[in-house]
Amino acid sequence: MDCSKVGKLIFELRQEKNMTQKEIADKMNISDKTISKWERGIGCPDVSLLPELSDILGVNIEKILAGYLNANDTDGGNMKRIKFYVCPFCGNIITSTGSGDFSCCGRKLNALTVNETTESHRLTIEEIENDYYLTFSHEMSKQHFISFVAYVMLDRVLLIKLYPEQEAQVRFPKICRGELYYYCSEHGLMKQRL
Repeated sequence: MDCSKVGKLIFELRQEKNMTQKEIADKMNISDKTISKWERGIGCPDVSLLPELSDILGVNIEKILAGYLNANDTDGGNMKRIKFYVCPFCGNIITSTGSGDFSCCGRKLNALTVNETTESHRLTIEEIENDYYLTFSHEMSKQHFISFVAYVMLDRVLLIKLYPEQEAQVRFPKICRGELYYYCSEHGLMKQRL
């Protein structure tokens, strides 16, 4: 851990938040001289102070320790690069159109890779009125179920969360062409063209 890099980052983040050293120190119940030492690279925050500093500055602890933030390249909202993340512990779903570091339940999440669609996971698509009506011949037990279905178009995503013991069917408004992504709790992410 390079204390001068850590200090420079703390200084930059404090400036972004328009906070004084004293304001941060008061929130953390420490001396403003301590914040000054960190920012000058004379010392680094104690490990026990990192969670609170992270909350105040709005940045992950590992980024504070690394002493720098990586900015992603600007993405024009291109849905062709959409990524899905699912927490294996709570089932939380996160989507992203670019790179990012995501975590849930204290663990880092990796982007799901699209698996080959098997016959048992194939969607049946019908057009009813102005909607797409999708059905699965997939079990929906507590151990093995379709967790979500996402209709990804050029500029938007419509996502419907499904739950165990629910009917394996969803309806999306017919807007434009797109792709359907769906996630099986045992077999992962799959994709089918609409």
